[in-house]
Amino acid sequence: MFNCVIPAAMTVSAFLICLLSALVLGVLTALVFSFRSEHSGNLPFALVLVPPIVTLVIMMVNGNIGAGLGVAGAFSLIRFRSAPGTARELSGLFTGTAIGLACGMGYVGIAALFFLVVAATVLALTLLHFGEKSRSYRHLRITIPENLDYDGLFDDIFDKYTTDHELHKVKTTNMGTLYELSYHIHIKGGDVSKDFIDELRCRNGNLNIVCGRESDKDML
Repeated sequence: MFNCVIPAAMTVSAFLICLLSALVLGVLTALVFSFRSEHSGNLPFALVLVPPIVTLVIMMVNGNIGAGLGVAGAFSLIRFRSAPGTARELSGLFTGTAIGLACGMGYVGIAALFFLVVAATVLALTLLHFGEKSRSYRHLRITIPENLDYDGLFDDIFDKYTTDHELHKVKTTNMGTLYELSYHIHIKGGDVSKDFIDELRCRNGNLNIVCGRESDKDML
């Protein structure tokens, strides 16, 4: 099962076995890493194609150290010119690359076993919501005029609608005439109520308020 399927001289049947195995495992990898997760639209497409592509590359450079180093350098350039992804997306791409490496060396059984272990781990962690933030967690951004003292300005409202809050960033905007306050909060009950937003609007002069689960870079 764990023996290399590639004979001393490459055959068409061995080539097709490795390539099709990589393609099937790539499809399954895309399904696993897409399960109950937000991702860029092209991630499943990439996860399907990475294993067979890596498989072919490894077959072509097998035994040639210089060519292998050249291919690794090309992959590095592509990676650094790409938009950064989430940890889950990067893990999926590394998994696809590892599967492609194993299939390219002819160890299809090892690639399949590796996929089963990774898939079981990913699905278990996803179903257990491992590492996910609380449903009540939100990023809150409030714009206020420069003449307001933001220290403790909304504490009474936060005490009413949140279990805890933290002011983690303050920046000026609109040529210094406005402040943008960024908070980490946990909403009581888990849902943002209209009353909560309305009370904040009354306090900040009806200027912009943004409340959501976006990451810090999305809240800028």
